[in-house]
Amino acid sequence: MFKQSAQHIGTYYAGTYGPIPLRPRLEEHTDCDVLIIGGGFSGLHTGLRLALAGKKVVILEASRLAWAASGRNGGQALPGWSCDMPPLEKALGTERARQLWDSMVWAAEEMRELPERHRFDIDYRTGALYTAVLPRRVRLLQENLEEASEKYGYQQLSFIPKQDLPEWIASPRYQAALHDSGAAHLNPLKLAQGLAGAIEAAGGRLFEQSKVLDYRETDAGFVARTEHGEVRGAVLVLACNAYIDRLDPALSKRLLPVGSYQVATAPLDPELARSLFPRGTCAIDNQFVPDYFRVTPDNRLLFGGGCTYLGGIPADVPAATRPYLERVFPQLRGVQIDYGWGGHIDCTMHRTPDVGRQGQRYWLQGFSGHGILPTLAAARAVSDAILGDEQLLGLYQGLSNPGFPGGDLLRAPIEAVGKAWYRLRDVV
Repeated sequence: MFKQSAQHIGTYYAGTYGPIPLRPRLEEHTDCDVLIIGGGFSGLHTGLRLALAGKKVVILEASRLAWAASGRNGGQALPGWSCDMPPLEKALGTERARQLWDSMVWAAEEMRELPERHRFDIDYRTGALYTAVLPRRVRLLQENLEEASEKYGYQQLSFIPKQDLPEWIASPRYQAALHDSGAAHLNPLKLAQGLAGAIEAAGGRLFEQSKVLDYRETDAGFVARTEHGEVRGAVLVLACNAYIDRLDPALSKRLLPVGSYQVATAPLDPELARSLFPRGTCAIDNQFVPDYFRVTPDNRLLFGGGCTYLGGIPADVPAATRPYLERVFPQLRGVQIDYGWGGHIDCTMHRTPDVGRQGQRYWLQGFSGHGILPTLAAARAVSDAILGDEQLLGLYQGLSNPGFPGGDLLRAPIEAVGKAWYRLRDVV
């Protein structure tokens, strides 16, 4: 469905990373314990946990590791899922939903410790603001704080009234905010490359530019075929997300690829950059289509929030994004924008994660634009199940993710019409 490339697109992350390591193309026939298709966060986290457990792991990536959303996202590591907790409670009940939430808190702590444990840098910074634009949505912040504390035992949230916001963010747009000390922001491409290096150090093998043409199940496991080679694995993990396309039509029907885009400014004066977030957090608002933004270590503002349910990306991302950036920070009017890019996120009907198994075939997908911590939490569930503990995976399998109505041709237009109504609620 989407054209893939042997090169990373022109994101801020790729543009400032330096030489990005190139892994080999698969040009052999080989065997492994666990075959993972997809070299983004889902596949990398799963692969690392299994390689450290002694499994012989092979990861096949169609283009470059973290070429898609894992290497292009806003870099906000926020505890929770795109759907928030109500759909999880409805499907699982409060007690089991609490178990899933506890696994998310684990993921937040694990993300903090992973780089130190494996000795790589991800520009990790703590703290996030959840802001309210509309006065009527301030109460939502307060309700979220109370629910997190009383129902889920999460004490890392604190309420910031409007009069105190200048201590946190230099924008007149917001009515109030929550500060989440358990959240963080980071460089996603550095995270992906760090995970890849750790997998290799543990004995795993990674192949880039190795698109899987098809896979089949045999008595001994699974066989995946690429243009130049073949891998046989006892266990198969599908971690393709928005780019699963026709590799697995049944899973593909449960996803809608949604276009998303953001920009990075030129480096700002250090004093101006520090003034935008005096306490060094990132921010996301609670509109239906949220703005999200943060300052990088080299003093740029990364700003995103635009999305297109028909899957396209604006021809001029900086021009499309500038009005929203300047609406939040009018003091940056006319600022130079050095990078503008987009990509696709894998949305499910209910925005609930789609993580499960059928026999020895596992999958992780449907993170709906909120994936840095959820992919790690889901990778723990899948890797634990492969190693014999299915408790966490059983929670995910209690969630229902139906196919989108309308088939390949109509599902995106139908969804776009529905979401237009929710967009209206952002302004009225």
